[in-house]
Amino acid sequence: MTVVTVGVHIVDILARPVDHIPEGQDTVLVDQIRLTAAGAAAGTAVDLVKLGNDVVTMGAVGDDDLADFLLMVLAKRGVDTSALVRRAGERTAASILPIRPDGGRPSFHVPGANLTVAYADLDVAVLRRARAVHLGGMDVTFGLGDPAFFALLDELRAAGTIVTMDLLSEMPDLLGMARAFLSHVDYVLPNESQALLMTGEPDVASAARALLADGPRGALVTQGEAGSLVVTADGEERVPALKTEVADTTGCGDAYCAGFLTGLLHDRDVLTAARWGTAAAARVATGLGSDAGLTDLDSTLALL
Repeated sequence: MTVVTVGVHIVDILARPVDHIPEGQDTVLVDQIRLTAAGAAAGTAVDLVKLGNDVVTMGAVGDDDLADFLLMVLAKRGVDTSALVRRAGERTAASILPIRPDGGRPSFHVPGANLTVAYADLDVAVLRRARAVHLGGMDVTFGLGDPAFFALLDELRAAGTIVTMDLLSEMPDLLGMARAFLSHVDYVLPNESQALLMTGEPDVASAARALLADGPRGALVTQGEAGSLVVTADGEERVPALKTEVADTTGCGDAYCAGFLTGLLHDRDVLTAARWGTAAAARVATGLGSDAGLTDLDSTLALL
């Protein structure tokens, strides 16, 4: 077993291109509509599999039809869902995303069962066998802010497991609570807005340094077309984005995390791994949805 993703699982319903919401009951014709497995744990899990990793995902879904769909899609993509909890009486998290012609993605979101995830839902034995653990959306899975989970993460890291963390929201209070995880992870990978809101710092470099001071080995802040900023104890380095025809930016952050972690698992240094993440994000940006455009590791690295 290689990687376990822990956290947020969402069904995304996407349409493109959408330049306005029609008045009344009018209809607008679009080029494409897709349903995908998404979220900072589920979307990253799918991308990790495409990049050649064995993946188990953990979290919670509801007992509704959306859960049936999500489990089916994850299994079809090769993700092991045996550790996902189905929560009776809960809705599965879902988003509707009308994708703008420039790739922007406003959303309508139901958080659902993600809000109920707790330490007791996790399969500790599986986590102890993993080479890497990716925490996806710790700012909204409140129940995982548990001293027992922090102690487990410390145990895993001491045994050589790589632990990475991504975020979901752009709500300062939630992001502030997620800072409690930073001393228990190796790398944190927020986007620019999240890094600024999480720290209250005036610029990305200062925000990344503040995150680094909380204990991880590295802070990698993604900035869309501006690339990403990688900050470690060795210094700061900007990794430029790759030129690509952007169709939809949904899931680019998840793909960056998947590419970065895959690089680390291939014993690459942090900067090289960040470039792998950049290539994976560039692939995903070319299609609709969090897994679009990404097929395998070789074609992804061919962009570099």
